[in-house]
Amino acid sequence: MYIVCLIPARGGSKGIPNKNIKLLNNKPLIAYSIETSLSSSFINDTIVTTDSDEIAKISREYGATVPFKRPDNISQDKSLDIEFINHYMDWVKENNMKIPDIIVQLRPTYPIRDTDYLDYCIQTFVNNYEKYDSLRTVVELDKTPFKMYHIEDHYDQTILEKRLTPVIPQSEYMFLKEPHNMCRQDLPKTFLHNGCIDMLKTSILSRNTISGRNIYPIIMNKNEHYDIDTVEDWKKTEERLKNEGLT
Repeated sequence: MYIVCLIPARGGSKGIPNKNIKLLNNKPLIAYSIETSLSSSFINDTIVTTDSDEIAKISREYGATVPFKRPDNISQDKSLDIEFINHYMDWVKENNMKIPDIIVQLRPTYPIRDTDYLDYCIQTFVNNYEKYDSLRTVVELDKTPFKMYHIEDHYDQTILEKRLTPVIPQSEYMFLKEPHNMCRQDLPKTFLHNGCIDMLKTSILSRNTISGRNIYPIIMNKNEHYDIDTVEDWKKTEERLKNEGLT
């Protein structure tokens, strides 16, 4: 199979300015994901999709391919993953390039990955290619969303009132009676997408989805959640890299 890794890295990070190229243990953050992809036994091409000339330059220095510049309109705070993936696929078709069977997405904000584990995930997906649309790494949640609520605005004639509403309505889980009132031990286990490794069959993109209906779960240790989103996350990751001698 022809397998391409996409590493998305826009330049407009606000929480941590220039996060994707900020030095983490003396190396640009994005370099960790590039090096992991390049060392994989299965990935044929490692492509960084970015709107930033500086990120593109640094990515090339670490061995990634940056064949195009991502448009600003799909590089915003609320831009979706499917937008840059479709942009890449359009570029592939317009330039008569080989269409990949699988796209692996490695987010630069998750720098600590084991290459052998990445290859294990890819091999697992390849072995189950006919049965699954995508694969995602997840961790088990300590707190269940079955007991979570959101607050809705409700109008009683002209008076605005607040109403507590379960996040998961009973109507979606008919085998459970008021799951928000049940014992936690009797509720299904739930899992969080931890952002470590994602992959998808490119054939599902025609259905306007990057996950499809059949998602293969790779369950990681619940402590394996090193996605950098805040300054505190950055400090914790930096400390782990130093303590474990990782580079």
